[in-house]
Amino acid sequence: MVCFSYLLFNNSGTFNKDKNILSDPSTSTLIFTGTTKGAPGTAPIRTIKNFLVNPQSLTNRTNSLIFRQSFDMEIGTTGSRKTFTVSAKLPAAGSEEEKARFEDIQQHFHEQYEKIFPDKLAPRTVVIIPSFTLDREILSKVKGFLHYEERMLCLLMLLRLPLTKIIYVTSIPVANVIIDYYLHLLPGVTGNHARKRITMLSCYDSSPKPLTEKILERPRLIEQIRQNIPDPCSAHLTCFNITPLEKTLAVQLGIPLFGTDPDLFYEGSKSGGRKTFRSCGVNLPDGFEDLGNKEDVIHALARLKRKYPSIRKAVLKMNEGFSGDGNAIYKYPDVAIDDMLEKNIASSFSEHLQTVARDLGEDLFFEKFSSMGGVVEEFLEGDIKMSPSVQCVISPDKRIEVVSTHDQLLGGDDGQIFIGAIFPADKQYSISLAAEAKKIAHALAGKGALGRFAIDFISVQQADNTWKHYAIEINLRKGGTTHPYLMLQFLTDGKYNSDTGEYVTGSGNKRFYFASDNVTSEKYIGLTPHDLMDIAIFHSLMYDGATQEGVMFHLVGALSEHGKLGLVCIGSTPERAKEFYEKAINVLDFECS
Repeated sequence: MVCFSYLLFNNSGTFNKDKNILSDPSTSTLIFTGTTKGAPGTAPIRTIKNFLVNPQSLTNRTNSLIFRQSFDMEIGTTGSRKTFTVSAKLPAAGSEEEKARFEDIQQHFHEQYEKIFPDKLAPRTVVIIPSFTLDREILSKVKGFLHYEERMLCLLMLLRLPLTKIIYVTSIPVANVIIDYYLHLLPGVTGNHARKRITMLSCYDSSPKPLTEKILERPRLIEQIRQNIPDPCSAHLTCFNITPLEKTLAVQLGIPLFGTDPDLFYEGSKSGGRKTFRSCGVNLPDGFEDLGNKEDVIHALARLKRKYPSIRKAVLKMNEGFSGDGNAIYKYPDVAIDDMLEKNIASSFSEHLQTVARDLGEDLFFEKFSSMGGVVEEFLEGDIKMSPSVQCVISPDKRIEVVSTHDQLLGGDDGQIFIGAIFPADKQYSISLAAEAKKIAHALAGKGALGRFAIDFISVQQADNTWKHYAIEINLRKGGTTHPYLMLQFLTDGKYNSDTGEYVTGSGNKRFYFASDNVTSEKYIGLTPHDLMDIAIFHSLMYDGATQEGVMFHLVGALSEHGKLGLVCIGSTPERAKEFYEKAINVLDFECS
């Protein structure tokens, strides 16, 4: 026997029986759901509300029957049944059928973005998948990487919209005390009201696999997500980054992704970024892209040395590196620039190469480099240089918005590791910086990019006190500056003006913040989330909604095991924001001394 799970829609669209989808689901209204049975290989026919529906002949009908899934039920002699069995009706991952289905789903996102996003009272469901779908071995070098899934808890602030529902999926459960902490920040909504609109789901899997891969391995979990979406036409999926795995999940859920199609992945790689910068007429460090192995790297290093005899250092970057951990620094030895240059660089190469991730050896680095590809570029020097970034959003109709600028705080011996950020970027250069970012954003929009992304720069002060900006990479994903800005925006109902370089709250006040993802100390190991809340309340560190100043915590789940957490410190001046940060560090150090 075959059991069919169905949805009956009243719609003005056309049912495509080959794809089993509505041509225009946005015009449809769900009027009935249920299951029906029939012999294997037969089409189910069922009278629903006195209406006879035969899915084999559904075309241009007033009502359409949509089969979400079908599954075989083997009936044994005892009448026992499985609780859940799936027979694959979905397109194979990566297939042309999946691609066509994805494109069809994405077509309806434009209307959702235009009608639902701006309406604060519109019902909607946001499915949040904070998956770091990156190379496992590179990602494992990031301390407490599993808890980076908590960074997107900033999107719980969407619950200030009274009819918004959130489904949030993680590898391991998030402690209730952490959820309660975010809910207490919500302006104008009680925690109880918000809590009823959250569905927290977990894979219960702490392995280093990407979260999305874990979800796809769990069809019961996927069905649980589906069942918690009241109306797929007003739902969308948002992820940390988007790869073919997230594309497959979007198709299986039947809801659009707010982000760039992974078919455009190359545009966000280190190599693809360099080509885009060059085509836009934006400055970039001299160097070479699309390198495939160690020999390519040595050849590129020699070419740079011949072009710039005084060059001291070069940067090697994997195309898919994260937070600088896919980078390495090469320090040129004192060698003659002659026909033996490549050979001399190769003979002493290991002595002069330092990977940014300390426990990532040269062999593994080049194993990953060879599989991903990468770039070599000059290490930019300057007496005064900064590392700003720009966040942009591309809408479905290709409108460009610069939503923030930051001065990034970079650590490590050569400033390659992202630690935190200051918002907004310095007014000496933030306006000209945004102008350069807009050039790149328009180019990406023309190639089909969608949603939020960031561009990293190095800005060097010139002899005449002007600033020269060099674009160094594109992150077609959310990043380290995404969640601090979203928290500020959600809590203060404000906006960044890229023409003035200022952020102004809904009440007309300027705000600034100092944020870090990497507040780390061995002394903090053992502090639980409950301990942190007690400390923050006792020492008046909590964010104050009345003054719109104070400290917000994230990565709280990493604190007890790794002694690591994140801070966003908001102030009415840059100095006030830094004071809140220093106070928080001093309090934590004092409590743990």
